[in-house]
Amino acid sequence: MQMGFYFDQTKCVGCYACDYVCKLHYALTPDVHWRRILWINSDKPLCFVSLPCMHCEEPPCVEQCPAGAITKRAKDGIVVVDQDKCFGKDNCDMCVQACPYDIPQFGPESNAKMSKCNFCLDRIEEDKKPWCVIMCNQAALDFGPLDELIARYGDLKEARGFEYSTETKPSMRLMPALAGGQDD
Repeated sequence: MQMGFYFDQTKCVGCYACDYVCKLHYALTPDVHWRRILWINSDKPLCFVSLPCMHCEEPPCVEQCPAGAITKRAKDGIVVVDQDKCFGKDNCDMCVQACPYDIPQFGPESNAKMSKCNFCLDRIEEDKKPWCVIMCNQAALDFGPLDELIARYGDLKEARGFEYSTETKPSMRLMPALAGGQDD
């Protein structure tokens, strides 16, 4: 089974509630964002993309980590980091270089260890929803087994400001703000 996220770009208003609750619950420093909100503005109407770790089906960060600090759980496909094994930002940034979505984060402290969205693993193991899903007052976020998300919402993989990587296969499905999901 592969767990994944669903993001409805038509509902997101860029309120940052998902980012805020994540920062609050995990006591993240101001410059660390496990869920980033991108403002997509062009000649088309403004819209947003809420980006967590994609918990990719083929995560390049796992392959590229020389310390073996990043692993993908077999039972649910969630990509986790063992910070005790991480070499730290002063010695390595292979995970950052490998990720096409710029997800791995390092805090401001000297030789900070990599951190990222852990899918609220503590909550998942208690059969609870991740904080970002709970706090989204627009119901733009959902989560669950990827096959169930696809059955419920469809298999759209791209939206304005988000391109699906066929190499990494991010575990996220979307409802794009505009038909086709592409910036022309």
